[in-house]
Amino acid sequence: MNRTALIIILLCFGLGRTGAQEVAFSEDMDNMYKTLVVHEVVFDTPAPTTEMIDSMFVKENVPFNNIDTENWEGYDYKPTVKFRMAYSKDELYLQYYVKEPIVKAVYGCDTGALPYKDSCLEFFSIPAGDSIYYNLELNCIAKGTFAGGAKRTERTRFGEEVLSKIRRSSTLGSEPFGIKENHEKPFEYTVTAAIPLEVFGLSRVEPLKGRTIRANFYKCGDEMPEPHYLSWNPIGTERPNFHTPEYFGYIKFE
Repeated sequence: MNRTALIIILLCFGLGRTGAQEVAFSEDMDNMYKTLVVHEVVFDTPAPTTEMIDSMFVKENVPFNNIDTENWEGYDYKPTVKFRMAYSKDELYLQYYVKEPIVKAVYGCDTGALPYKDSCLEFFSIPAGDSIYYNLELNCIAKGTFAGGAKRTERTRFGEEVLSKIRRSSTLGSEPFGIKENHEKPFEYTVTAAIPLEVFGLSRVEPLKGRTIRANFYKCGDEMPEPHYLSWNPIGTERPNFHTPEYFGYIKFE
């Protein structure tokens, strides 16, 4: 059986239900393409706060999914990283949980931020039926960047007008602190974000309900004392590179 046939089987029949989300993939494939089933939630307000979103994740018992794939040799630092996701009619809700002995937060505002140099959490996705993928990159105090385009070399980096619509917060606060290190008692934190569908402004995004899109989730830190590059779905490139839509997994919105 070829790879295409296996992917079709996964999408049609491999989406069992355990709790709120489930990952399905075949180890017989040359590259494993995971599928995440995401459930719809309803809030009393069209723009719930991150505190409300956190409470929803707990109340609905939405499980976490591991970001633990080490794609490239030579990067031995491997913090514990997980994410969970839900959606509403107009928004995506995303929460990361991290436990690591070293945290770095140099960038304290979105303007001019290079979050991948800090303790960084990333969400790449193709929300429409086109070739444009978007990358949301946030450091551990939820400051970051948002961009879109069809290629890594052809990105539109959105300004404050768009990025400010993505509501986010971190349990580490919002003030930069440089580098902190504690190997005896690692730092634990969550970063929560609400992503309105309207921010995907380069595409025509149809309602998510019943659709399947491509996406990947990452943890990195290019200029941390221990550089690292972890992903949810495996990546088959020779060198670290997250701009690889061909290796995005699948997100199915029930």
